[in-house]
Amino acid sequence: MGIIKTITAATVALGLAGAAASAEELKFANFLAGGHPYTAGTFQPFADMVAEKSGGDVTVRLYNGGELGAGPVEQYSRALDGVADLAVSLPGYTASTFPVTLLAELPGVLDEATGTQTIWDNIDLFKSEYRRVQLVALWSSAKNYLFSRDTAVRSLDDVKGLKIRVPSRSTGLMVEAWGATPVSMPVSDIYNAMQTGVIDAALIDGTGVNAFKLGEVAKYLTVGIESTNSPFFIVMNRDAFRALSDEDQQAVLEAGKEASLLGQQTQLTVAEKGIASFAEMEGHEVITPEGDALAAFNAASESIVPTVIADVAAEGVDAQAVVDALKGE
Repeated sequence: MGIIKTITAATVALGLAGAAASAEELKFANFLAGGHPYTAGTFQPFADMVAEKSGGDVTVRLYNGGELGAGPVEQYSRALDGVADLAVSLPGYTASTFPVTLLAELPGVLDEATGTQTIWDNIDLFKSEYRRVQLVALWSSAKNYLFSRDTAVRSLDDVKGLKIRVPSRSTGLMVEAWGATPVSMPVSDIYNAMQTGVIDAALIDGTGVNAFKLGEVAKYLTVGIESTNSPFFIVMNRDAFRALSDEDQQAVLEAGKEASLLGQQTQLTVAEKGIASFAEMEGHEVITPEGDALAAFNAASESIVPTVIADVAAEGVDAQAVVDALKGE
């Protein structure tokens, strides 16, 4: 009897070990540093939710700081090609692939506080752009504001002629409408470009203060103007997703939707703190245009919306209907 119990116990132990060994571990490519607020506030909770919702069948391992390949622009391709199972990036970095998604970044289209929920209420509008991968998460960000090295930007007259970093084509159009020159570059290049004078200013949300140390190279921060936001996504390699069971696929998708809402909240919170800390730095100033100066900024920003709608419509998309849906019209 003792021998039988021993054999049974060993069999159970081996079975549990086999179940643990069969758990699918997904590689998550994160170009941001392990200490970035998104990592602790969004990506690790996403990994934890996948494990919980799948009952341990699927786990997610974060590879932070570009460990699976540096460069935020290349992250979509890393998921597409299977270098990573999951990757986070911004559709603005590969704008030609995501013209419909980027309608959500236009000035005045989404409310900053509720934009992500609006996106998910209309998620079917965007899914066709992700047919080569699996869309897992998608969220809107805090508004992009203007960090400037030496120029206090209080009006459109102050911004004319400046070289300004932009994260996307639409933001570049907005900068041109302001009378400045857009310079496209990933977020990781802003610090050096501003420090060396390659650019005079940069458009990024308030997280840039602490996450990317922009307070060290910029003296002024202009806020309160109508501007673009910069949506983020998490995508998954299509074959890796299809290899999961139906239940595990659902676990990943549920975790992704919840992570989307976490992503927006993480960024809004950190952006607000960043703006506050910038204002406290010696020799720094946070500027909020008012009156005619604000109206001129906002009119110039919003003037690009019909242009972008027309460009996307030329590709056979009812872009106006997408914008109306996002605006609740």
